[in-house]
Amino acid sequence: MRRPRVPGAFAPGDTLVHHMDARVKVVLLAVASVAAFAASAPWGLALVAIGLAAALVASRTSAMTVLLGLRPAAVVLVVSVLSNAVVLVGQPGLSPEGLWRSATMVLRVALVVGFALTLSSTTAPPAIADAVAALAAPLRRLGVPVGGVATSASVALRFIPLTVEEVERIRCAQRARGARLDEGGPVRRLSGWAQVLVPLLVGLFRRADELASAMCDRCFTGDRPIAAGSLPARDALALLGGIVWAVASVAL
Repeated sequence: MRRPRVPGAFAPGDTLVHHMDARVKVVLLAVASVAAFAASAPWGLALVAIGLAAALVASRTSAMTVLLGLRPAAVVLVVSVLSNAVVLVGQPGLSPEGLWRSATMVLRVALVVGFALTLSSTTAPPAIADAVAALAAPLRRLGVPVGGVATSASVALRFIPLTVEEVERIRCAQRARGARLDEGGPVRRLSGWAQVLVPLLVGLFRRADELASAMCDRCFTGDRPIAAGSLPARDALALLGGIVWAVASVAL
């Protein structure tokens, strides 16, 4: 069975973004997300879009990956655009202001999704968890279980491709037994997909129980060593450049 390709799944590569420190990429993702929603002028959004295009080129990530990442939320985005653009009260018709406002919001969401997928496709899940733990290390003084949070994030990221693979395996098995998952009306399709979701949930709970038992057998307490070394000069310059770019996007 061919393994399904998850949009944004980590793919090893030899690019500048792949070799960048994970802590820098996490900070740049946060900065880019703030810039995407804080930029109010069209020129600011254009500068944010240019930054995303540069990140996609530097990481050799296809723009199709961003579109595939937006596909699960396509229905919500379309409904949002229509609800803001169509006027039903008073004089029915299309509202140019509402259409522009909703299109701008969709663009902001697409930009954030693009940056997030660039991070996830160029950074291994353990590296992301270690970066989050290193950045949140000062919170240990306030009693926050940073190690446990980082471990939970790492486990959640690892379970995403496993879940997709499990869905594909169960779907193929049910189709081989004669199930028709893509035929009929919406009610029939939903009832058909229940034959996939029920064993999927059972399998995920079984995997989680096995993982919890393994962690208990190894006396896992939630603490984990955090090795946060100094940033290379190249990564420090990239971080500084990203902050300047975000400030310029908001200032425009």
